[in-house]
Amino acid sequence: MNAHAARTRLLVAALAGEPYVRDDRGYELLVRSAREADLLGRLAWRYASTGRIDEVPDAARAHLVGATNRGRAQHAAVRRETQAIADALRSVHTPVVLLKGAAYLLAGLPPAHGRLFSDIDILVAKERLGDVEAALMLAGFATTHLHPYDQRYYRRWMHELPPMLHLKRQTLLDVHHTIVPETSGVALDARELFRAAVPIAGTPFLVLSPLDMVLHSATHLMHNEEFGHGLRDLVDVDALLRHFGADPRFWPRLAARAGDLDLGRPLYYALRTASRVLGTPVPEETQRAIGRYAPPLPVRALMDRVLERALAPASASAATRWARRALYLRGHWLKMPVPLLAWHLAFKALRRDVEPA
Repeated sequence: MNAHAARTRLLVAALAGEPYVRDDRGYELLVRSAREADLLGRLAWRYASTGRIDEVPDAARAHLVGATNRGRAQHAAVRRETQAIADALRSVHTPVVLLKGAAYLLAGLPPAHGRLFSDIDILVAKERLGDVEAALMLAGFATTHLHPYDQRYYRRWMHELPPMLHLKRQTLLDVHHTIVPETSGVALDARELFRAAVPIAGTPFLVLSPLDMVLHSATHLMHNEEFGHGLRDLVDVDALLRHFGADPRFWPRLAARAGDLDLGRPLYYALRTASRVLGTPVPEETQRAIGRYAPPLPVRALMDRVLERALAPASASAATRWARRALYLRGHWLKMPVPLLAWHLAFKALRRDVEPA
């Protein structure tokens, strides 16, 4: 086993609750790997939930306790912030769907355990974007990425507004109107997401249906161009599949829903990678059903190797860096057609990146 695979195995085993680490050096490597993968809070939760936190040497345990305390503070902050967002949007009278981390937290889903946050993501209908943005600005949020090209890039081509920042609380908010860029060529009707969304008890928010939540998590991972948090996102996919997959009716519906939303390929890659890296149990019938979305064998073999290296918590490794660069290019290629991508990359490379006054 090479070094990057060994680091992945070390972290995956610890997250699964296996007593794999035996000495101080192993714990040092484990903590470093978990921090780089943004899974230190998840690791701390796992040790606490299995009653093994006292086995950890003092130095490593201090990092786990610190991550636990930070996670608790962030969870409380996210709950306060989502309430503030709800207050800001109350007058708009439009459904608001929480996505990713905030959705997991408020809906009490397994990926929330030990999760750390960098922003909050919401989904609203495209035709209400103007009203939502205006209400948020009145509540203290301001748009970012002020360069005219960036504003056009987000508003004309992407699946979200430019990120918004609260001027006082410094909260980052991403306002989506669908889950893939409109230039990606994916034939996804965002109205289907709203039709299937379910309310979060005790809140004014919705979350995606279990099927759509898994598909969004898979697509976010496999269409993303940044893989620094790729292993964390794969752990999210694994946790959702183990949770929702306890109902045997979930699996055939998942494959069918992927076809309905034109998300078969990212689901194929996500299930295959989760099974290979994390041991996620996927029924054989589902594997066969999503097999029709598989790429040709040479592409599949290449993606297996690239993903294995990109997901490793070893950014100092040349193999990991090159794998992430390859996926960065792939992520951009999936976002938009080649002529538009060429124009976009050329403009970004040549422009003087100075915000207008």
